[in-house]
Amino acid sequence: MGITEDFRPHTAAGRDGLAALLAAPAEGVVALDFDGTLAPIVADPDSARAHPEAAAALSALAPHLAAVVVVTGRPAHLAVEYGGFRDVPGLEHLTVLGQYGAERWEARTGELSAPEPPPGVAAVRAALPAVLADEGAPEGTWTEDKGRALAVHTRRTAEPQQAMDRLREPLAALAAAHGLVVEPGRFVLELRPPGVDKGAALTAFLAERPARTVLYAGDDLGDLPAYAAVDERRADGLPGLLVCSGPTTGEEPVRDLADRADLVVPGPAGVVALLAAIAGELSPGR
Repeated sequence: MGITEDFRPHTAAGRDGLAALLAAPAEGVVALDFDGTLAPIVADPDSARAHPEAAAALSALAPHLAAVVVVTGRPAHLAVEYGGFRDVPGLEHLTVLGQYGAERWEARTGELSAPEPPPGVAAVRAALPAVLADEGAPEGTWTEDKGRALAVHTRRTAEPQQAMDRLREPLAALAAAHGLVVEPGRFVLELRPPGVDKGAALTAFLAERPARTVLYAGDDLGDLPAYAAVDERRADGLPGLLVCSGPTTGEEPVRDLADRADLVVPGPAGVVALLAAIAGELSPGR
């Protein structure tokens, strides 16, 4: 399987990035978000699993590259488990950066590094139920405890956007009182330490694994800092490709992301097909 018209970037910078990756894959890094990019968005994040062909596509592609890295807000061990990444031939050098880079798992060793969360997270964890009750959070609102962050989801409520708008200011005030910030996503408000984002995680990783070309794929507002990191590299003359994983359920893609992307593909299935197509182009005998 090769690169079809479906996977041709619509921007000149994106076409240059794809060409550079294909021309010198050993100087390239593929970086990927998890939820919404490798795994479909589901009502219960604990039920999320990577697309069934994701690990195979990555294992076919990874040996050609300098590195493959998954950058996620999830705890790293959950991304590894839900992605089915452990002990996959070809993924020996996969890195998973969890909690926006605060946690790290290396496939080569199977080791996980996960420092203690800052004290503000525990304080917000204790105060959050009362704040949600006082604000009349609608039925269906629920909290996901990520260890180093807390995510308040409104997707299950009758009016997800209205519920999210209602809770934004009180949650921002709670976060600020304990030295945290609120980052919005698709029907979610995440309370987490400041200065922790996918852009910083990707930049730090690339400082360790020098690469010429970077492909980054994401689906939500939390991926914008990683987009910015790739854009900064492109401003310095280093090629890159920005991919947006769009929804497949009738929802509009996150416009801030789609408008900046070089290529929009239909959800995790589209991302996996793109990875497989790139691997196909790089396979011997083509």
